[in-house]
Order: sequence, then C-alpha cells, then structure tokens
Amino acid sequence: MLKHWNKFKKSVERKFLAGIFASIPIILTVYFLKMFLSFFNNIVGPLLTPLQEKYLGYIVPGLGVVAGIFLIYLLGILTTNLLGKSIFRYFENLLDRIPIIRTVYNTSKKILDAFQFSSTGFEKVVFFEFPRKGIWSMGFVTGNTLGKDGTKFYSIFVPTTPNPTSGWMIFLPETDIVPSNLPVEEGLQTLISAGTIIPDQMNIYRTK
Repeated sequence: MLKHWNKFKKSVERKFLAGIFASIPIILTVYFLKMFLSFFNNIVGPLLTPLQEKYLGYIVPGLGVVAGIFLIYLLGILTTNLLGKSIFRYFENLLDRIPIIRTVYNTSKKILDAFQFSSTGFEKVVFFEFPRKGIWSMGFVTGNTLGKDGTKFYSIFVPTTPNPTSGWMIFLPETDIVPSNLPVEEGLQTLISAGTIIPDQMNIYRTK
C-alpha cells in the first residue's frame, strides 16, 4: 500500500512540475505583453488626452493601447518595404553613434534576431560533452569559423534553464559536436521546461 502511495505521489509531483514549467512561457508572454502595452499606453495616452477632451469631451479608456498597436503595425509596414528599410537604417545609424544607447540597442536587437530563428539566429540544435566527458549538454549553433590550423569550429550558444536569454557562448571543433534530431523550437521547449518536456529518444549515447 505504501509502495503504491509513493509511486502515486511521485507521479503527481512530476506532472505538477511539468505543468509549472509548461505554464512559464504563457506567464512570461502575458507579462511581457502587458508590460509592452502599458509602455505604449503611458507614452501615447497622455498625448491623446488633450485631443479627446477637446473634441470628444471625455476620455476613452485604452485608446493609448489601441493607438500604440496601430503605430506598431505602421512600423511593421515601414520596415518591410525598401523606403522604410532605408529610413529605419538611418535611425539605427543615429542610435549607433550614441555610446550607451548603442550598446543596449544592438544587444537587444541581436537577442531578438536569435529568437526569430533567422539566418543570423539559431541554425540548429547540437549535443556535446560539457562541462566534462560523459555529461551531455545541449546548445544552439549560431555560426562557424576556421581556426588558425584550418579546423572548422562552431560558435554555440549554451543557454541557462528555464530562462534561455542568458548563457555562454563557446567555440567547439566540428568533430566534438553530435548533431541532434531536434528542430530549434523543440530544443527550446526542452530547455525551458528543464527537461520535463523531452523527446522519447535523442541522439546522445553513453561514453566510456
């Protein structure tokens, strides 16, 4: 009886933990979305208040959020056409001349580019023995280069869990890397869930 109870207890704990990790991305998404919309509402809202009082005679709740979303949409249109890209690049060059702002902007832009899985972001998921032989770690390939002796090296981002926005960047020879059978999205899912959401089989093996 006690054996069955312990088994049931462990099963419940494991599923509850899996539920917590599965909810983390949703909670973070809602939190950042709320913070993002509040940011625009606090900026655009005060600009619209005098106009609303003058022409409407009352304040429309949430109009700043709606206007902010509309401005984001216009920015999306602007940055997806040739003229808009040129204008946007001009403002990026202006920001690049301001020391502190340049560092913050460029760093955040690179992180966002990585999580969009573009050609400048994560290319694929790989496994390698780290921090010692016999322990497998998962990383995301971000590029490759040649060493002084002609050896091909991969630049690999090794994220922390459950927050993948921080971690380490290491260079490993191609021969030390084992290709995974995971797409980038599934690799991130495994990482964020701290391994509670994991494929039934992965391309890792026991080393001597």
